Amino acid sequence: MEQGVYSVITGSGSYIPTRRILNEDFLSNVFYERGGARIEKNNEDIIRQFGNITGIEQRRYVTDELMASDIAFFAARNALQSSGIDPETIDYIIVAHNFGDIPSDNRRSEMVPSLASKVKNHLQIRNPYTVGFDLIFGCAGWLQGVIQADIFIRSGLARRVMVIGAETLSRVCDPHDRDGMIYADGAGAVIIEGVKSDLPVGVVAHTSKSYTDELAYVLQMGASFNPEYIGHDTFLKMNGRKLYEAALKTVPVIIKECIDKLGLTARDISKILIHQANEKMDEAILSRLFALYGLENPPKEIMPMTISWLGNSSVATLPTLYDLISKGDFENQAFGKGSHIVFVSLGAGINMNVVVYKIP
Repeated sequence: MEQGVYSVITGSGSYIPTRRILNEDFLSNVFYERGGARIEKNNEDIIRQFGNITGIEQRRYVTDELMASDIAFFAARNALQSSGIDPETIDYIIVAHNFGDIPSDNRRSEMVPSLASKVKNHLQIRNPYTVGFDLIFGCAGWLQGVIQADIFIRSGLARRVMVIGAETLSRVCDPHDRDGMIYADGAGAVIIEGVKSDLPVGVVAHTSKSYTDELAYVLQMGASFNPEYIGHDTFLKMNGRKLYEAALKTVPVIIKECIDKLGLTARDISKILIHQANEKMDEAILSRLFALYGLENPPKEIMPMTISWLGNSSVATLPTLYDLISKGDFENQAFGKGSHIVFVSLGAGINMNVVVYKIP
């Protein structure tokens, strides 16, 4: 039997910012509704309800001197250290983000040069054939980068690809919008290599979808909810109810479609690493996925969550979660050799994707 070439993660890294922001730190904020009316409910009740729904108790923000490209570099360096490879042998550096570099003093996105170019520069990689480019795909960007890396490797266009997800959402969240408490900062990275194997390993299936009809603007940029806000900043805005409803309807289906490609069921999956913006939503997605297979009571440890202490760090969520588990830094969680894990992501666009990965 001729060996196939499969895309395998051979190193991972992450950067968790040092500033810990608790829910209580928002007690002094003044919150407004979308139409500009001040919310009369007291902040204790607002924050308590927020925590009960999302599961978020705290989140991490970068310090003032750091930007997305800096923490992307930290995660990339960490991944290179764990893989032990020569950086000059990397064929592609893919950096998923959505807002570029945002300085703390002016809050204006800097998209040029690309974050991938900055990371390559910081890593001091001189090989001109190491090609860097950015990928903007909402919170699903990092996983789409993994899918692109797999396509490059399987086609023979690349042997090694670094995929990074980095974001500083703290610099695009409106302090007068309750949804702003969801957002966090962080970075994660993986090294993906082409590995010959008699049996399928690594990335064994993937599916992507974009719903750009009535869902295209569920997340978009807009002015502060505070009508008296002074400044020209625009902030990330979300129609949370519409996103929630769309996710429950579509995400379990796309997960099943991807798993079905392998002739497996939800019972054959050992871990589901899902993008985390709302704990109750993710739990509902998991229950609905199992219901599609006629199954009840998903295993308790199948969906590890970091949202309670890391919040929603967008494209950094999945690679950070993978890195923590793979290095034994997540209590009671581990990847078993030969087991199947599923990566799931949903983001602005609306874009969503799934990757089934078999642990070598």
